[in-house]
Amino acid sequence: EYGACVRASLGDTLVHPVEFAQAVDFAGQYGCGAWRGSSMLARTRAGDYAGACQAYLAYRFMTSAQSLQGYSAYQWDAVGRATRWRFDCSAPGNKVCRGVWTRQQARHAACMDVQQ
Repeated sequence: EYGACVRASLGDTLVHPVEFAQAVDFAGQYGCGAWRGSSMLARTRAGDYAGACQAYLAYRFMTSAQSLQGYSAYQWDAVGRATRWRFDCSAPGNKVCRGVWTRQQARHAACMDVQQ
């Protein structure tokens, strides 16, 4: 399912099998909609393969519709009230979402390993 989503979104764009595997893994974690709207896809389609690898590192946040301890507001309504919060999973020593960041680092590393 996720492989078909990634393949369809790439069109005729050629990618290394490792890049494809990382994209499928990302789509499996975040969904096909997130993959189709991602900077990784946009950069890959533009031929910026190293930039696509770098873009994995931007996906390091967990978000919430309510204020939680350690989360910072990042969206506000028209009168200035916070409506969305996020937690930076790349924060050293965090125990909230360490896996989110380690998976993104692994995707980035695998992707960069095949760049020439």
